[in-house]
Formats: sequence, C-alpha cells, structure tokens
Amino acid sequence: MKEKVLFAWSSGKDSARAFFELKQDTRYEIAGLMTTVTEGYERVSMHGVRLALLEQQAEAMGMPLEKVYIPRESSNESYETAMRNCLFSHKAHGVSAVAFGDLFLEDLKTYREKKLSEVGMKAVFPLWKRDTKELARSFVRLGFKAVVTCVDSQALDGGFAGRLYDERFLEDLPASADPCGENGEFHTFVYEGPIFNRPVSFEQGGIVVRENRFYFCEIAPSYA
Repeated sequence: MKEKVLFAWSSGKDSARAFFELKQDTRYEIAGLMTTVTEGYERVSMHGVRLALLEQQAEAMGMPLEKVYIPRESSNESYETAMRNCLFSHKAHGVSAVAFGDLFLEDLKTYREKKLSEVGMKAVFPLWKRDTKELARSFVRLGFKAVVTCVDSQALDGGFAGRLYDERFLEDLPASADPCGENGEFHTFVYEGPIFNRPVSFEQGGIVVRENRFYFCEIAPSYA
C-alpha cells in the first residue's frame, strides 16, 4: 500500500521539480498540496504570489489545496501552531509524511524533521543533495516554465526580477548565486510544465521594491 504524503507547495520551481519526482515514485500517493498564505495580503508567503494564481496551479495539477493562514507579522510560535493544526487534521485522514523541495540547507531539513516528528509524521525530500546546476537545467529541459517573482538585491541584481527562468537566465547568473536560488537569492512562479494539465495564464506587471531590498515582480491572473 502506498504511503500518503502531503506536499509542501511554494508555487515555485523547486516545488514543481520535487513534485514531478515524487509523482513518479511508486512508494507514495500525493494526498494534496499545502501552502502557507499571509493573512490580509492573500499571497503565498515570501513568493508574493496571489492566492488566485496559487489556486489555478492546484487546479491545473488536479490536486486539492490546503491553505495554512499565518499572520502578517508571524512569529515562529504562531506559524508552528497553524502548521501543527493542519498536520494533525491530515494525519487523521491517513497522511503520514510531508514532502518538501529543499535541496541542501541542513538546518532547514533538521527543523522540518524535528517539527514533523512532534506530530508523529516524517519528512520526504525528493531532490535532497542533487546537483543544483543539473536540477536547474533539467527543469528547463523537461518543459517547465517559470517567471522570477522576487529577488533579494543583497544577493542578486534586482534587474533579474520579472525575467523568465530559462537557459539565458541561468547563463546570466553570477557565479556567487545558486542556480536554484536555494540561499534565498530569488523565488519563482511556475506556470507551465509536465505536472500541469494546462498552462496557468497570468499578466506581468511592474516591479515593487520592499524593505529597500526585495524586488517583487507583480503578476496577476489573466482571464482573457
């Protein structure tokens, strides 16, 4: 019998690539997606992606979506409480693990494993320790398409915000930046690829700078 797994979905490329891998693993059944959403803003935390676009992704993937709401100025305690309540609910329905798109940050992996063990669940990392250059190239090669929604200008030039995540983007990245943005250099929104039954339509807007550091590219649903 397959193990039921909840997938921690960020709306970005590492999530999409990890979901692609997990979907092909015969040991697991993906029960649904789980995403943290910031209250009031109605957007995916950190990625800045609107809730309507997140919902369109889940629909295109044929997956139920669990939205975990956290306060605007969320503390670790309020975040962990919201997550724990969500996980207990899914555990009651036979879910025994949560999958993540993490690549190599050991402290984050340890934190996730610790918190999941507290509710009697385990963590699954389909992409763990894979070469990030190869992962980035394979993402493009597999037919995934994504747009860069957020750039941390302390790690990468803000001009990368709003660009497509493609071969040219990867060629233009400085050597100091991880090609998957695993150190927080940038975040993406995936709108097409082999895990979707149709592309997610969106319109690209302007660039907004927050905290004099983060460059956000505004994207909105397209209903044309």
